[in-house]
Amino acid sequence: MKRLIALIVAAMAVLTLSACNTVRGVGQDIEKGGEAIQKAAKK
Repeated sequence: MKRLIALIVAAMAVLTLSACNTVRGVGQDIEKGGEAIQKAAKK
């Protein structure tokens, strides 16, 4: 039973960390898109 709980906790930790990186990547993409729009507007 303890092994099952440890496995579930480990799986949840991996999913949480991978989701965090995905959200961070999306945020960076949006930021770069905004910077490109600002550069185009300044021209």
